[in-house]
Amino acid sequence: MKRRNGRPAFALAAAVLAATGALTVTFVSSGGQGTADAGTAATARFVPIQDVRPNVRTPRPGAAASTGRFTVDCGTNGNGKFSPDNPVAQPGIKNGAEHVHDFVGNLAITADSSDADLDASGTTCRNGDRSSYFWPVVRIDRTARDDGRVQRALAQTRPMVVCPSVAERLPAVPAAVRATVDRLLAELDRLNAAANVRMAAGRGRIDSTLDKQVLDALRDRRATTIRGISATITAAGGDRPSLVSLVDCDVSYDGMHAGMHGPAHAGAARVANPRIQCPTVRDRLPGVPRRAVAEVDRSLDELDRQISEAGERLVTSRGQGGAAFVDNAILGPLRAERAAVLDRIAVAIGRQGPRPQGLEALATCTLDRTPAPSTPPAAPSAPAALPEPQGPNFELPGNNGGIVRPAKVLIEYRGNAAGPVVPMPRFLRALTGDAKPTSRGPANARASWTCSGFTDRISDRYPICPAGRQVQRVHDFPGCWDGKNIDSDNHRNHVAFADRTTGACPRGFVAIPQLRITISYDIPREVQIRGQYALDSFPEENHNPFSDHDDFINVNSTRTMNRITACINRGRNCS
Repeated sequence: MKRRNGRPAFALAAAVLAATGALTVTFVSSGGQGTADAGTAATARFVPIQDVRPNVRTPRPGAAASTGRFTVDCGTNGNGKFSPDNPVAQPGIKNGAEHVHDFVGNLAITADSSDADLDASGTTCRNGDRSSYFWPVVRIDRTARDDGRVQRALAQTRPMVVCPSVAERLPAVPAAVRATVDRLLAELDRLNAAANVRMAAGRGRIDSTLDKQVLDALRDRRATTIRGISATITAAGGDRPSLVSLVDCDVSYDGMHAGMHGPAHAGAARVANPRIQCPTVRDRLPGVPRRAVAEVDRSLDELDRQISEAGERLVTSRGQGGAAFVDNAILGPLRAERAAVLDRIAVAIGRQGPRPQGLEALATCTLDRTPAPSTPPAAPSAPAALPEPQGPNFELPGNNGGIVRPAKVLIEYRGNAAGPVVPMPRFLRALTGDAKPTSRGPANARASWTCSGFTDRISDRYPICPAGRQVQRVHDFPGCWDGKNIDSDNHRNHVAFADRTTGACPRGFVAIPQLRITISYDIPREVQIRGQYALDSFPEENHNPFSDHDDFINVNSTRTMNRITACINRGRNCS
């Protein structure tokens, strides 16, 4: 790795945090201004790949190593499923990523998708794999980026805590414990409000220490309260809800968006990827008589599946017939299907007690076509609703420029240097990297940038590649699993990375097929030299290359995952 002032460049992000005592950080790194002067960009956020020393070390395979490899072809997002949802890290939160992702694999996935929805989806993968693989897009922006505008937006912003809604994800709540569950839901609201009072101290700055203290304390209290909700519903005869994915909250700097509308974004005339919006039902139901709980739960799952299928049709039929087509072929049938299921819910509850009134009003869904505001609010400290991606470039505030479609996406499942692998469980969630190394600290961030032909070196800066070479992102996922859980309250503790030297998994973990995704781009060399390409990011990251990340949900069938495992353990190369 190239050294700067005698220190490895890979330590850049950590060094910046350490130099400030991890108290007040504006951005992990600077540069990448997008100007014609390449000097500043090349020494800050961009680096010639030849100047990065070889730093990739692969553990030597032991006698029992699993050395095979299984590849999956899921395309390069040719169907154009771009979304700002963050289904793994922020389930249930619309626009949770605040930047746009490329999605390959599962066609139906949104922030609200259930496992059943994912399992019923279509896929872009040629072998039928319904897994979801997604990462932030790369853009080329030839205009100068106004970092002063970003700084001014931060100065006016108060960070806020954003948490997944538990009420909107609950199963039917038995009538006998409705009051208890409501009290616990109110406690979650109180905890969130108290956390936001603490966050007021972070106004106008990014304080990773404060953010971590607030989120860690909130996570512990939410975990206890959510376990109480789950236990209460189960003890009363309800379906035991799996709510661990809803524990973790995040710190949002949404207020920055109001001051970050670039010229191209402000002029966008249409929503690029409109999405179906339906009224929530789970949080509108009264307590359900015990004998009706199972039937109501089946109906609630059916409502979720209907939305998921309609969303998939919206993606696969894009460009067919305009608004009339959407209304007649998607929204109309969806309304009729929802009305029938809502009536079944009302009848099921009414057989055992008072029939709920007004559920029919929840049948109508709409298409979110709301464009971004052309002028920002006067006071951007309070976060406004983030608009959908806008215009032909799928832009969000601060994330401007044309999206670079990947030239190639290589998805590989690989073995373990210390021994055989066991099948990955269905619906396992996994993250690699961290989208917020500035506001959350760099502990989970991972360098990912390189060039074709130089994969023995990985950088935390954007590479400038030799002529004829492709810019690449290499995302290695954890290859060890705790053997029990498909998710955890911080979306990380149920999986782990193998030892860098031996390949062995930590105590209590077993090796699973280790996922690697390599994304290759044909980016003009003059764009690289001028620092004019960058990652979509959260506003506080300001396109920080160290914020690169990748997310995954395993929806391989049991049969396919067994094939993957056998291939790897036998030392073969399969697809």
